Amino acid sequence: MNAPSSSKWPAPVAIAPDLLAEIQAEFSREWLRIVTAAQHGQLTAPKDRRFRSEAWSASPAHAFNAHVYLLSAKVVDQLVDAAQVSDALRNRLRFSTMQWVEAMSPANYFATNPDAQQTMIDSKGESLLKGMRNLLQDIQKGRMTQTDESGFELGKNVATTEGAVIYQNALFQLIQYAPLTDKVHQKPLLVVPPCINKFYILDLQASNSFVRHAVAAGFTVMLVSWRNPLEADTDGIDSATWADYLQDGVLEAIKVTSTVTRQKQINALGFCVGGTLLASALALAHAHGNDPVSSLTLLTTLLDFEETGVLDVFVDEAHAQTREQQLGDGGLLSARELGTTFSFLRPGELVWNYVEGNYLKGEIPRAFDMLYWNSDGTNLPGPFFTWYFRNTYLENNLKHPGRVKVDSYPLDLGSLTMPTFIYGSREDHIVPWHSAYASTKLLRGPMRFVLGASGHIAGVINPSASGRRSYWSNGVDCACSDMPAQPDAWLQGAQEHAGSWWPEWLEWLAVQSGPQVKARTRLGNARHTPIEEAPGAYVKTRAV
Repeated sequence: MNAPSSSKWPAPVAIAPDLLAEIQAEFSREWLRIVTAAQHGQLTAPKDRRFRSEAWSASPAHAFNAHVYLLSAKVVDQLVDAAQVSDALRNRLRFSTMQWVEAMSPANYFATNPDAQQTMIDSKGESLLKGMRNLLQDIQKGRMTQTDESGFELGKNVATTEGAVIYQNALFQLIQYAPLTDKVHQKPLLVVPPCINKFYILDLQASNSFVRHAVAAGFTVMLVSWRNPLEADTDGIDSATWADYLQDGVLEAIKVTSTVTRQKQINALGFCVGGTLLASALALAHAHGNDPVSSLTLLTTLLDFEETGVLDVFVDEAHAQTREQQLGDGGLLSARELGTTFSFLRPGELVWNYVEGNYLKGEIPRAFDMLYWNSDGTNLPGPFFTWYFRNTYLENNLKHPGRVKVDSYPLDLGSLTMPTFIYGSREDHIVPWHSAYASTKLLRGPMRFVLGASGHIAGVINPSASGRRSYWSNGVDCACSDMPAQPDAWLQGAQEHAGSWWPEWLEWLAVQSGPQVKARTRLGNARHTPIEEAPGAYVKTRAV
């Protein structure tokens, strides 16, 4: 075989000589400072969470290693920033180097981690035995343990809000929650969670359950619990498409909710991918001549995929074609692969932190409901995923009127003119808040944008009673034409409020929901009778 021509090799990455000299000079100064401090016995462990234990400061050699590691990591970041490449390539370089930098931390290896060594001495070797046991158990499970999973059980201490499954088909179960107030608002709320995760992130424990909070505020709440397809399933679920999820999923759930509550129009909320599905389904309904939803809430949702943050490093034509060849005609994208991908978006917190604790020190992570949910992944039908990947992340087709068609019906997000509440999280690495804000330029009804502190999950799940974090809002609904074109301009005009954004959303939702009426204690109706108690069977199916 002939050697590839030189034109096929990537061009070397160039760095301006003056910038390179500056980086080298700074490295030399910092190296000299570290060495001098070490020679005079003045070097303590750096202020980094990985080196916070006393063992790092007590060992000069290990403290030196930690400083050199952080200095090297800083230089790598500076070189990536200085590289004369496109922004897209720079982002890929930054992501790739982050993986190596995080992996090379001396905290990750027993031979270079004095804390793990001291733990072994103090435990007379027991920590190493426990760590090996933890590793073998995780190998058998096929995933890393991030929390004490024995502390949780669905329906017992997570996903505990009272209710019943009143409808199910091959794609989802519909849960109706029991009222907690004597009177409820006339219009119900349908919640559409993402299908790439299980719904109970919105119904963890009573103290931090978004669902229970809404029910307690006097709303009739229905929720879609997506099915978790398995390799053993033989009913064709692995061939489900994006159109199936719109028609037999979201629109069917809206129809049942409307029928059971006897309301021609309902309120609807979509979270993350659930919001993308919901908005697409409503555009499809409008194309059919129907407008079944009178108000829309979108939580950390992408409708415009121009800027997708760190996930953009996975997006290119070659990846799309590979996935289409693998899964386009059927098959499942595994929960294990999805979970690994999302964990390595933040490897320091979601991977290497547990390597040190679980394996090097033999610890069992503390019980934490959000991490229990995070470990309970779902599989995705291949045709659904491949359509979604190409038409959103790769080609950004949904934002363009008519470019996406479902059964020859063109979708136009601009046809959605109902009042809309749009929420973004300021530190969200999955749905950057600037991209969540971009939905204000696609929808056409009166809207309110609210920005919460923290990230993709913690920003959303921020109960009022906790008094934690803050959010930004201007407190009024605006015509789409009055929303600032740039998100930073909106932020300059918004006011920061202490605590949770939930009360403002509930106040907004109450305005959209009509008068209060006597709550019906009977769940379902004559046609849609309770099948089983919430949280239902679909959510209890674990990916294998």
